[in-house]
Amino acid sequence: MINIAKPIISDEEIEAVTDVLKSGMLAQGPKVDQFQKEFSEYVNTKYAVATSSGTTALHTALVAAGIKANDEVITTPFTFAATSNSILYCGAKPVYADIDPETFNLDPNKIEEKITEKTKAIVPVHLYGQPADLNPMLEIAEKYDLKIIEDAAQAHGAVYKGKKIGSIGDFGCFSFYPTKNMTTGEGGMITTNDDDLAEKAGMVRAHGESKRYEQSLLGYNYRMTDIGASIGLVQLKHIDEFNEKRNENAKYLSEGLTDVEGITTPIIAEEVEHVFHQYTIRVSKDRNSFKEYLTENGIGTGVHYPIVLYKQPYYANQGITGNCPEAEKASNEVISIPVHPSLTEEELDTIIKTIKNGAKQLLQ
Repeated sequence: MINIAKPIISDEEIEAVTDVLKSGMLAQGPKVDQFQKEFSEYVNTKYAVATSSGTTALHTALVAAGIKANDEVITTPFTFAATSNSILYCGAKPVYADIDPETFNLDPNKIEEKITEKTKAIVPVHLYGQPADLNPMLEIAEKYDLKIIEDAAQAHGAVYKGKKIGSIGDFGCFSFYPTKNMTTGEGGMITTNDDDLAEKAGMVRAHGESKRYEQSLLGYNYRMTDIGASIGLVQLKHIDEFNEKRNENAKYLSEGLTDVEGITTPIIAEEVEHVFHQYTIRVSKDRNSFKEYLTENGIGTGVHYPIVLYKQPYYANQGITGNCPEAEKASNEVISIPVHPSLTEEELDTIIKTIKNGAKQLLQ
């Protein structure tokens, strides 16, 4: 089986963890401080605040941005539930705008019609590692005095019009889950250039303390450990190398799958640098049968994501609705195939050959 994802953990990460274990400083400490500093330098922001996961990064950022009960936050329904769950954690309501069918990202042209007097923020997701079109969103945010919180969980190192993702909105939020482009095992990071927002985020992730045992606001225990940070420091040194290999693999796949009837390969927007957290194709019909065919023939797959969020049972039961036909269409057509840095040329050729054979049998 050619796996859909494969974390790269070397002896360097193992040694780094061992050093932390020997030090006795296991919770948030000097390694977290160092990781925050080096990550902010990588993303080109003034600040970075490490958290226990990408989800807690999003929740922390929303709280620090002042999102509260009965507020509305505009986002995409075509992503993992963590994005909208974080909005619900604040007592706020996710409001869904449709996606661009080519990039799968939030369509800026669909946002303004969703704005009400309750709207306080926009949360674009840089899906699959491709930057969302942020400049029009920034203009909308300025017009209506809204915050922009980038969900960059899948976009470590991606670039939009010359700027690193995570440095453009009020906040950027990253995940270091094992399947991401870089990992800390579990973990997250918030990036920002705003002094006040950085201070608030730091307090929210640590019980609301402005200093030791002095609580200034309601916070949470969302801290990263030095164990996780030690892994992240090693991974950060190699992230550009990992991303370069992902892009090479994506180019190889796209060239091999050009003009295959029934298949649409990823479309990359202008003036962006995609980092291919996922290589996601569209199939013209019978997606589930095609996915089963690939699995039976040893190709790992994923469907990211099969149900738009407002059709998830919990969301529907809460009366959360949406009308996003492009997102619904994509949810019925997408399949992600392996693109991770560990793939060999032989494995890439096998993926291409299997997809071509499957397309002849099932899609034509």
